[in-house]
Amino acid sequence: MQSVILAGGLGTRLYPITHQIPKALVPIRGKPFAAYQLAWLARQGVEDVVYCIGHKGEQIVDVVGDGSAWGLRVRYVSEGDDLKGTGGALRLALETTHLDGAFFVLYGDSFLPIAYAPVLARYADAAKPALMTVLRNENRWDRSNVVYTPPLVSLYDKKCDEATRRKMTHIDYGLQVLSRTLVAERIPGSTVVDLADVLHRLSREGELAAYEVTERFYEVGSMAGIEDFSRYVDQAGL
Repeated sequence: MQSVILAGGLGTRLYPITHQIPKALVPIRGKPFAAYQLAWLARQGVEDVVYCIGHKGEQIVDVVGDGSAWGLRVRYVSEGDDLKGTGGALRLALETTHLDGAFFVLYGDSFLPIAYAPVLARYADAAKPALMTVLRNENRWDRSNVVYTPPLVSLYDKKCDEATRRKMTHIDYGLQVLSRTLVAERIPGSTVVDLADVLHRLSREGELAAYEVTERFYEVGSMAGIEDFSRYVDQAGL
């Protein structure tokens, strides 16, 4: 299995920490966050990782290296300072390295403690160009942004009005499965593209499959998130 990790963002919510290091390397109980994320990916059967890096990305390269410390093969696609958005980063990966026919996508500041193989199996069964994992949220962890109508995400929208928002009970969990063809056909090259906009359009077209999870997500993109994940590390013995 292959996973693309989107880790090029500026991490503005963590200033001044991210003036010095990228979010993926925020220290948690004496280890960089990336070490926890990569260990979990390896545990789930992922073998090949493509890091999309930008802001201070060379530090990720220095720490993670070729991934052999976790039994992984790790490669890098760098946007430098010319960030193209999450969708644009995927298009750059398509143009500069190998992407499998289907691959996971997650963010460099997210820890998602679920089994990944069933997600990929659901994607294969759904026969759609993309799949989004969703969590029943009821605005607990963040604002809900998904209308889940099994087996599809019938609407994914982070910019909707309040009337639409009230219909949303689920949230994007942070793990997608995308096809290489989708990236080639729906994300133009050399432009700034937000992956959320691509997924929104797919949901409106009935082309976004869904997989519902029940385990909450963790993130280190905010101070509150760092505190939450640190407690989880202690409780889980990671």
